Parts: sequence; C-alpha cells; structure tokens
Amino acid sequence: MHPQFQSLDLPEPSAELVGHSKRVIDAIRGEIEQRGGVIPFCRFMELALYAPNLGYYSAGNQKLGEGGDFITAPEISALFSFSLANQIAQILKLSGGDVLEFGAGSGVMAADILRELERLNQLPDHYYIIEVSADLRSRQRETILSKTPELLERVEWLDKLPESIQGVVVANELLDAMPAHRFIMREGVSYEVMVVWDEVSQQFHTIEQAIGEQRLRLAIEQLQLQDGYSSEVNLNARDWIETIGDHLNRGAILLIDYGYSRHDYYHPQRSDGTLQCHFQHLAHPNPLIYPGIQDITTHVDFTAIADSALSAELHVHGYANQANFLLGCGITDYLNRMAAFDSGNVTQQIELTNQIKKLTMPGEMGEIFKVMILSREIDTPLMGFSIRDDRNRL
Repeated sequence: MHPQFQSLDLPEPSAELVGHSKRVIDAIRGEIEQRGGVIPFCRFMELALYAPNLGYYSAGNQKLGEGGDFITAPEISALFSFSLANQIAQILKLSGGDVLEFGAGSGVMAADILRELERLNQLPDHYYIIEVSADLRSRQRETILSKTPELLERVEWLDKLPESIQGVVVANELLDAMPAHRFIMREGVSYEVMVVWDEVSQQFHTIEQAIGEQRLRLAIEQLQLQDGYSSEVNLNARDWIETIGDHLNRGAILLIDYGYSRHDYYHPQRSDGTLQCHFQHLAHPNPLIYPGIQDITTHVDFTAIADSALSAELHVHGYANQANFLLGCGITDYLNRMAAFDSGNVTQQIELTNQIKKLTMPGEMGEIFKVMILSREIDTPLMGFSIRDDRNRL
C-alpha cells in the first residue's frame, strides 16, 4: 500500500484500482515533464478528475452509492428531488422551455424530478443532461428507463451547451468538483501551490511559486488574508456561471452545493482551506495520492458566485441553506402525502422521517449545503426562499 495512503488509515484499493491510478499518474507525470517540471495544483486536480478516459469522473469506476465513494442527496431520498421539482415547476410556469442538468450522477434525480413534474402537469419540453462520463451516461439512461420509461423520450444527452437556454439549469454538487487554485500567504505576498514529481520517493509533492496570472493574484489580494493562510480560489466556477449566463435567455440556474459566503469561507479559523478528498466514504485531506480513483473537492465561495452572476447580468434570486430551501419547497408536505398513501407502513414512515432529518438537520446536510438561484426575466418570489433568504449574508 502507498505509505501516505496507509498513514491516513484508508481502506486498501483493489489491484485494478491501483493499476488505473498508475496510468493516471503516468499521464500527469507526462504533462509535468512537458511543462518544465511543475504544474499548478488546479491543473493537477483537472487531470486527476477529468483526463479523458482516465480521470475520476471520466473513467468507469463507480462513484456514487454504497459501492462508491460518496452519497449525494438524491441518492438519500426521492423527497429531495420531489422538492426540487416543485421549485422547478414554479419556474417553468414562468419561463416555459426545458430542464438542463449538469453531471446527473446515477440519473436518479433526473428520473424523480421528471416523475414529479409529470404529476404536477409541468413537464419540460426536453430534459437535457450534460455528462462527461460515458459510463455515467449509460447508467443514467438505465435508471431513467427503469424508473420512468414513458418519459425517457424527453431526455437527451448533450456534448455542449445549447446556443440558447430557456427554462431551468440544475447543478447539484457540480461547482465543488471544478478544479480550483490553491494558494498560501507569505509575508503579505500570495504564492500559488504547484505540483511536482519526485523521482526518489516516486510521489507527487507541492511547492510554492510566485503567481503569474494577474486575475488569480488580484482575486487573492482582495481577500486580505494573514500570513500563513492557505486556501483556494475557484476561477473555473466563476467562469462557468458567466458562460451559462451568456446562454440563458429566460429562466433560472439552480445551484446546490456545500459552501459558505466569502466571510465564512475565508474565516481566520479556516486557515487551511476547504479541500477534501473522498475514498470509499472516508474523507481525508491528501489530494496527491492515488489520482483518478478518489474524489477531490473544494467548498463553494457563494459570494464569488453571486459576483459572477452580476457580471453576467443575472439576478441573484435567492440564497438559503438546504434545510430552509427544502422546507420552503414543501418537503414535509411530500412526507405527509406519502404517509397518507400508505398509512399502515410505519417502517416506511420512520425511514422517510430519517431521510428528511439527514437532508435538513444542521449536523447533517441541512446547514453546510446551500442553494442559490440565479435568474433572468423572472421576477416572482420563489417558494424555496419563502422561509428564509440569506442574500444579505453574501
């Protein structure tokens, strides 16, 4: 076992996974050699996650569910997707058009949203999915075919953004997986974290280097952080918002992700940043080991997302934690409806109640996950922010 992996007390990967990771290591080493012996951490993260046919999200290994590395809210409970569908239906009534989901995972959220939109008599013209993994595309199709076969004809997988989008763009846990720059402050100067390969130890290591990219340097300087502070800036997430804004004709962008406002993201007590890795449901802080077979994420700076939305002439329609958003969308009403439908099934009622607790309790997903909706030509107050809207905290 890799010594760094062993020191983190993580399960030993299979020989197949180790072999795959070695191929990813070779690809990253090749790029490091081509670029003079060093690459930005942002590029390392991009290759580890998205290198064609090799990266964590591009290859065929299972990521979601009990047999993967993490479980997302749609996998925990259909009530999550039903609640989102309620919000999506309200927006579609105002905008018409389609739903476009980025990174649809196993496809369970798409299937459950479609099922609920059909019940609400608010099906979109199309349900588009943009997915980088061919393996996940296949799994998504199978899931939708299994759960809602009559609605599969409305689903279409796209390789790129449509020129014009009307309707609702949905991104659940997308921004956190976008490659981010790592930095550290030294004597009032910001340095970028870079990645090198050490032939002696046969491992990746990080070094610090003066920042050459003016945009990144200015983004860090405006934070006014103390010496020794290390964290991340995600320029890719900001660019993604502006790109979607350029294509959105009328409708809304629904973002669900774990993160903070800028004040909390760069709080003095969070001086090591937010980067986190996941392997077989265990979290750890080392992104340099076994690239390609573990997830690498950073939390979302929602203030930066709001700023990018304004730059794209989008309206920041609302911002709330997941608990308040789901309650505003009627998640407990769905619980009551399902309980009434099968009133004698006490076990199911207890299970559904536990699912809601996991989605909404502060110690679970209710507080750390946030929901932000950005809109264009939509003026109506949205139900998801009827309980609380925290835009003033951005």
